[in-house]
Amino acid sequence: MSESLAEGERRPARGGLRLEVRRKQRATLVGAAVNLPLGLLKLVAGYFGRSEALIADGVHSLSDLVSDAVVLAAIRVGAKSADHDHPYGHARIETVATAFVGMLLIVTAGFIAWNAGVVLLGGATPVVPGWPALAAAIASLILKEALFWYTRHQARRTRSLLLEANAWHHRSDAASSVVAVVAVAGSMAGMPLLDAVGAVLIATMLAAFGWRYGWQSLRELVDTGLAPDRLSVVRDHIGDVPGVRRMRRLRTRTMGGHAAYADVGVMVDPYISLSEAHRISEEISDRLVSHVDEIADICIHIEPDGHEDAPAAFDLPLRTELMTGLRAAWADLPIAGHIERVTLHYLNDAVDVEVLLPFEQVELVGSVAMVRSRFAAVAREVPGVRAIRPLFR
Repeated sequence: MSESLAEGERRPARGGLRLEVRRKQRATLVGAAVNLPLGLLKLVAGYFGRSEALIADGVHSLSDLVSDAVVLAAIRVGAKSADHDHPYGHARIETVATAFVGMLLIVTAGFIAWNAGVVLLGGATPVVPGWPALAAAIASLILKEALFWYTRHQARRTRSLLLEANAWHHRSDAASSVVAVVAVAGSMAGMPLLDAVGAVLIATMLAAFGWRYGWQSLRELVDTGLAPDRLSVVRDHIGDVPGVRRMRRLRTRTMGGHAAYADVGVMVDPYISLSEAHRISEEISDRLVSHVDEIADICIHIEPDGHEDAPAAFDLPLRTELMTGLRAAWADLPIAGHIERVTLHYLNDAVDVEVLLPFEQVELVGSVAMVRSRFAAVAREVPGVRAIRPLFR
């Protein structure tokens, strides 16, 4: 038996989802509103101020603008509910977009490093930047640092890895602006190669951030599970539920950076009712979703303790075939015609059978002891059956 959370249980209320989406969109739009004029300002100031580092910084800001557009689209699509083609929702759209932003950072870094390398290797004559370049670099530093703190705050509120990656994209731009300020100032002070050195440092920072978020997203896309310490927390909560004897095959996979989907096999007393087993699975679901932040959905496979995946277990006949053999074996037993219910308990390599009988019919056989004896004899005649236990009402 498997148990999966209902849609309303695994996700925040619809109003809460809409609020999270609005926060993500607002943070991204604010970033785009800053990046477009700032990137153009740095490109113009770098060109007329003759600063390779500031031009590189301007390209960085415009790459932020591209990533803002990607993030905005991913947020819009990723917020869609699950549908027939996407039963787990669209959260991995954010993951793909995060990987794209990471690759964009790395490509941008390569472009900047190439241009700066030409200067450093003697392929071009270094020039001394002017005051417009320095002023633009300082303005960029202030604006991008403020944008980083704002975007990261929204990322923490919405638990969005994609938004956090974009925040660090802003921070890398602020860091590159620091390098640009130092590089421009140093060049103006009589060290013209410092501007190209600064551009290389900016490229290195970009590549590092790109690798960090790109690699993390790629790991998620190949169904990397929760970290061992978080898996231990999940196991503890499952093991604490009354009725759970053992568990096996606990598997998880992350989705959208912060959510995780899990499935597990849970062993229970093989003689409890189906409804009690279902109640145990509900309790496991409730506890995990309430106490483990990452768990968005859990599929629980309830198994009778002692029923393993041994070849003999798979060879046992299903109810239809088994009942044919049982009815044939007890056909001559007078009380068998009064059986009200037959319950089968599959226990590894054999089946225990329970039959419910009205007590007043015991006289057809003689006594309760004789009824039990006759059914024990029947059990020996049916392949796969270990015992038949008569129950009386």
